[in-house]
Amino acid sequence: MSQNYAEPGELWLLPQSQQEGLDFDYRQVLQVVERAYCAVRERGSDSPVKTIIEDPDDHSLSYSMVARDAASDTVCFKAVYEFDPSRRRDEYRFHSFIFIADDTTGAPIALMDVVKLGPLRSSATSALFARAACPDARNALVIGTGVQGQIALPMLLAALPDLERLQVFGTYPEGLRAVQDSVEGRDVEIVDDLEKAAGEADILIGTSGLSVTQTVQRDWVKPGSISVLLGYGVHDVFHGADYRIATNTTQMHVTCGKLRAPDGSLPPVDAELPDILLGHTPARRDPGDVVFAYNSGMAVTDAALGRYIADLALAAGRGERVGFW
Repeated sequence: MSQNYAEPGELWLLPQSQQEGLDFDYRQVLQVVERAYCAVRERGSDSPVKTIIEDPDDHSLSYSMVARDAASDTVCFKAVYEFDPSRRRDEYRFHSFIFIADDTTGAPIALMDVVKLGPLRSSATSALFARAACPDARNALVIGTGVQGQIALPMLLAALPDLERLQVFGTYPEGLRAVQDSVEGRDVEIVDDLEKAAGEADILIGTSGLSVTQTVQRDWVKPGSISVLLGYGVHDVFHGADYRIATNTTQMHVTCGKLRAPDGSLPPVDAELPDILLGHTPARRDPGDVVFAYNSGMAVTDAALGRYIADLALAAGRGERVGFW
């Protein structure tokens, strides 16, 4: 049933300040994101490849995406602009928003800041990869302490509550403390020896930025592990992995330029996440496979999660309506 988000001619604005304090249930977030991926195969959702503009010297990065999530009947338009994405000039700026609309009524829903939505859907995707490939995992290691790194462990625990050992590797004291504080009632070990920690981890999640100083090497990781890449930190595992999975192979080919071999080649992808979640293809061939997962965000998950957040915000009386059309 469609909600009344705004009166005709009005646009509902949801800046980040109006999303603070909303009661996100990570298990529900996982369900929303999983349902969106499954609908790509089962219900005809569509999420074309990103349109990207990337300055050759890493001066700026811009991209746009459009999608229709058939599971929630939501259409999404997303725009992202990053200035100094490599963070070499200490001038980093990030701006992003989505516009979502109800595809059953044609009515606009909201224009939303997505500073938190993006990490939510990305960390949920990483957790879905991990649960599929390592359902019995006991040890998880996060490389990187930015926004993505700070939400990775809570989402992993929502998917895999039996995880026993949680570890983080990073270089910024504030970020390390934030990762430790992200998991209430659980200890998070700060790792000094990345090689040792990587060799013991069942799940490795690379969330570091372009300025990463140390990365996990393929020969460090143990058989049966999964390395999930949504930034940097585990990218060396890619070419040497026994089994490779991705959210979407076509999009991976567009966005993974820095993972290509010197001759420009890429190894084949063995399975995509929607097919894995539906049981059409396995998340690994053999229990001893070293699995690599390429987590490239699909806008169908922005649409689905945007609708979920909008409904939470509506129930909480958040946001501002402005005359627009």
